[in-house]
Formats: sequence, structure tokens, C-alpha cells
Amino acid sequence: MLHQQTMEVPTMSSPTNSRQSARGRTPSGLPNPVDVHVGVRIRQRRTLLGLSQGQLAEALGLTFQQVQKYERGANRVSASRLHDLSHALDVPVSFFFDAMADAVKAASPRAMAMAEFEPDPAGRDPLPDRDPLASREALELVRDYYAITNPAARAGVKSLARALARGFTVTTGAEE
Repeated sequence: MLHQQTMEVPTMSSPTNSRQSARGRTPSGLPNPVDVHVGVRIRQRRTLLGLSQGQLAEALGLTFQQVQKYERGANRVSASRLHDLSHALDVPVSFFFDAMADAVKAASPRAMAMAEFEPDPAGRDPLPDRDPLASREALELVRDYYAITNPAARAGVKSLARALARGFTVTTGAEE
């Protein structure tokens, strides 16, 4: 008589696999914070270079929608694509991992699989508050600042920004 042997396959809800995520996502289904960080770094560099998503996509042989997904962390970037991105954006591959917060590192798929990552019970994003320097406005401001070729003018812009940030009133000499 043949006995049929059954084997239990762990699922996302089974206790043996409760901390692992599907395709690199967090247990709550959010994109993995490491993938989001890499996407933010792609967007930062692309913006600093003054490239549109379409221009970067063309350089990589992709659609702009794919670049959007990479930048949001919705799609993971493969090693070969990261290599292509580093060439297209003229940075070393390590650039995409620079300035990664400890909370993000702790949310890597390896860390989650080894139970080093404690998901938020409410399913909130494990990333700390977003870096204000990662905003499009800040990136464009930095790009425009460095596009000023006159050193005296650039120093003036820097002084103006510092004065405004400290709450000083700046007068231009023009009458209203």
C-alpha cells in the first residue's frame, strides 16, 4: 500500500515564514526600504544632472514608466541595471547605497529573513522622516546654484539664502 506523504509549504501567513516578505517587500506589503533608498538616490542624481525620466529611460533602453517604478522603489533594480544606471548617471555603484540610514539597513531582505527587522504592527513605513534635501526643489536649487559660474554671484546667492533662512529681511534696492 502506498502512503501519500504531504509536506506543508510555508506561506506568508504561516509562522515559519511570518517575517519574510514577498519579492523583497516588507511584511505589510510596502516596497522594501532599501529599494526605496536606491530609488531616491537614482532620482537625486538624475535631477542633479538635469535629466528627465524619459531621457534616463532612453539612455537605458527602458520606458519612463520603468524609471518611475525604480525611483519609487516599486520595482527592484537588478545588479546589471544598477551597473547601467551607474554609467548613465556617471557615479560608482556604491553611490546608490551611500547615506543609508541604519533603520533602512535593518529592513533589508536578509535582515528581515533573519528576524533582525521588526515590522511596525500598524504597517507604517519603517523609513525615518524623509530627508528634505531629497526633494525635487532642493535638488533643482543645488543644480542651479552650481550652474552659476561667477564666484561672486554664487557667494551672493549663498549669503542671500542664509539671511532668508535666519529670518532677516533682504532688500533689493528696488522700490515697489
